Amino acid sequence: MFRLRCRLGPRLSRQSHTGPPSVVLRPYQEECIKECLDWLDQGATRIGVSLPTGSGKTTVFISLLSRLASLKEAGMRTIVIVNSVELARQSAAQAQRMFPHWSVEIEQGAKHKASGFADFTVATYQTLLNPERLAKFDPHKVNAIIIDEAHHAAAPSYRKLLSHFHTDIRHPDREYIPPVEPGRIPVIGFSATFSRHDGLALGSVFERIVYHRDVLQMIDEEWLCEVRLTSVRVKLDLNTVKLNATGDFSTSSLASVMNTPTMNDLVVRTWLDRAADRKSTLIFCVDIAHVHALAESFRKFGVDARFLTGKTNVNARKELVTAFKAQEFPVLINCAVLTEGADIPNIDCVIVARPTRSKNVFAQIIGRGMRLSPGTGKKDCHIIDYVDTVNRMPGVMSVPTLLGLDPMQLKIEDTSLEDLREQAKKPAIDLGSTGPQPDKVHRGSASEGIDDGKEPRAITYEEHGSLENLTESLKDKEMHIRSLSRFAWVTCNKNLHILQGFKALKIKLKRSGEEYEVKRYIPIYSRNAGAMIESSFTLLTAATLEDAVHGADKWIVNKVGGESQMLCHFAPWRKSAASTAQVKQIMNIYAKKPPNDTQDARYRRETR
Repeated sequence: MFRLRCRLGPRLSRQSHTGPPSVVLRPYQEECIKECLDWLDQGATRIGVSLPTGSGKTTVFISLLSRLASLKEAGMRTIVIVNSVELARQSAAQAQRMFPHWSVEIEQGAKHKASGFADFTVATYQTLLNPERLAKFDPHKVNAIIIDEAHHAAAPSYRKLLSHFHTDIRHPDREYIPPVEPGRIPVIGFSATFSRHDGLALGSVFERIVYHRDVLQMIDEEWLCEVRLTSVRVKLDLNTVKLNATGDFSTSSLASVMNTPTMNDLVVRTWLDRAADRKSTLIFCVDIAHVHALAESFRKFGVDARFLTGKTNVNARKELVTAFKAQEFPVLINCAVLTEGADIPNIDCVIVARPTRSKNVFAQIIGRGMRLSPGTGKKDCHIIDYVDTVNRMPGVMSVPTLLGLDPMQLKIEDTSLEDLREQAKKPAIDLGSTGPQPDKVHRGSASEGIDDGKEPRAITYEEHGSLENLTESLKDKEMHIRSLSRFAWVTCNKNLHILQGFKALKIKLKRSGEEYEVKRYIPIYSRNAGAMIESSFTLLTAATLEDAVHGADKWIVNKVGGESQMLCHFAPWRKSAASTAQVKQIMNIYAKKPPNDTQDARYRRETR
């Protein structure tokens, strides 16, 4: 058992030192702690903090706990809820280093059983779901709850736990009666990505996000390293991949597209062509079979690529990560193991070989490489991802879409694969100018498609010198809703989007102040007006456009079912021309003369 038991030192207040003399908080960390304490002083009890990967969230919440003035007479007793064994160990070790006089325990599995009385207990939510393990923690004797990776907090499993400690967080089973009446102790969530892809409202757990700092700010202030970006356009045909319950790609279905000899060969060749000089490359795959296959592909090219999966022995995993941190080998391949909580600062290249529709997952993946790493020679991190060129499955994340840009609007020129190295030496081209400008977009070659078993003749490289340069193209652009949804939303203006379909289905997504509102409109006959009018009701509200779109899409799928495919961008009927009857009906609506044969052909083209 991981346990350090000793007498609790003097009671700490918000003015007390945040740690031993060796711990010096960064300015934004001090600012974050102050904001949290101010809101708690004002009576808030469920607050969230948004800090990007690499910002030191663990150090912040441990320091925050040390300053909370609401410690009870019985002494300090706090719980940190995490979602993995690795995060539990990291948090416990960090607390021990910062405050040696604290008693620190881990509640996880059969090997780590906490007493329930420690100053600082780290528990995995999976273990706490066991009623007997949860019962050890009296909600009236706990001073604070910290939720790490808090974007998971709206899930039913988390709400089962949190309802034990806070009366305003409802248990997913409305008929559930807690054995002990919960209190209102502070519940504080920390996450790099405070949004949920499945549309569940984080408002069911948190009252407000009290502090936010984004990646660009952190890079500008040199708290995170600079980033180089390369998107590789290939023919993936992702619209054939099935989706899971959260709206992301099904693992088994995605593996059939990504884990092929040709795609694995392409990933290796991309690395050799663009990142072979990188000392520490981390690659994310779809599943275990994909990890093994890609590792073998690297080895065929003479590259020392090693891998770890959820089945890797704990000691072997520790040795492997230690060797990777020491830069003993250049490529480490994993699937879903190092997405969250991995602290490997020397990573200087990240390859996303598993497309995802989840902003959270993608942000966590690329965040693995953004930490500063003094003394290792790391200057920046090279992010390489793969963008589908066919059928354009909506919502697939890439570096451009993460920042709200449609990656397919970045036009490129055709060049052979053999010319790529020569192209890389030439000045990049600004798409909006008449002459070359440095450090903008590098144009590679156009993809002719990739079919398993065939050697691709060419691929597309779309390079950006930095995140700052990429965001230059966003200044006069709105968020591309097509990149967020599979459905054919129509953008009326930057604050209003409408989805209209069969059976009187009409949904409006409108920005109102600082939030987004999604309403459904239903036509009804009004006797007073003597005509049809629209009645509306609110489906949901959300803090961001992404959450509003994902929530609306989830409602559509649940209520409309299989017929919702007719509303998709890629629905087969959209590829057909309008019939003569449809064209005449449109013309009649606008009280115009029905078109003749020549006009009919023109209108068919225009209404496709």
